[in-house]
Amino acid sequence: MSFVLVKVTGVGTGTIYTLHHNMPRDANADNMKKVKPRVNRAQTAVETANVKHSMNPFDELSIEEAVRIREKKSHHASAPAVEEIVAFSAGVPKSQDILRTAMAMGADRGIHVVVEEKDALEPLGVAKLLRKVVDEQKSNLVILGKQSIDDDAGQTGQMLAGLLNWPQATQASKVTINDQTVEVVQEVDGGVQTIKAKLPMVITTDLRLNEPRYASLPNIMKAKKKPLEKKSLSDYGLDTEIRLKTLKVTEPPPRKGGVKVEDVDGMISKLKELGAL
Repeated sequence: MSFVLVKVTGVGTGTIYTLHHNMPRDANADNMKKVKPRVNRAQTAVETANVKHSMNPFDELSIEEAVRIREKKSHHASAPAVEEIVAFSAGVPKSQDILRTAMAMGADRGIHVVVEEKDALEPLGVAKLLRKVVDEQKSNLVILGKQSIDDDAGQTGQMLAGLLNWPQATQASKVTINDQTVEVVQEVDGGVQTIKAKLPMVITTDLRLNEPRYASLPNIMKAKKKPLEKKSLSDYGLDTEIRLKTLKVTEPPPRKGGVKVEDVDGMISKLKELGAL
């Protein structure tokens, strides 16, 4: 899960922080045709050994939006000023690659809280960690992907808002910040709705929010020289707290192949044969 923590002031400077969760590339919809997910031998999760990881697409939106917030200052005097963008990841050692990608997209530095795969944080654990980071960095705006793409939990943003006692806007497709006021267009079941709130605030991103930029080769090379700090959960006074237990993970049963019919009569005949009519 990815987060952007922003300290916004009307005319001053601020800091944007992002937390990224790296996912096995085979969990990404763009790669489903190339790699078939496999359940591990213990039937506890999807096999991730020797699989290349990539950034959660919802997380990419948070970095892109953070960079755009900073860029808007050069075009609009009323836009908030941002001092720096910091990518923050809580995950396995491979997560540092995701942080480098975030820095190539525009983040200024990275912080990596190393968490082994067997100790992966649950949504509440991530929210508690984010609260510590928000308090430490004195941020007043958090932007994060609405969900991860492994368990699709979609809980961290709401839990974080509750822990901070901040207003929240989920599934954002447009974000406008003027001084200390944030206006968010949300994707909802019936269409869209617009809400407005004062900072501090938590926002979760929907896929329509923006189109993440590609990291250019020069920026990829520059990202290798940007500072990347490693930390542990104990540095924030936290440990792995397991509240949920996965009993078993299995692949869906194989489906029978479909049958083509030439006309309506053929379809009705086939449905009767299958006992559907």
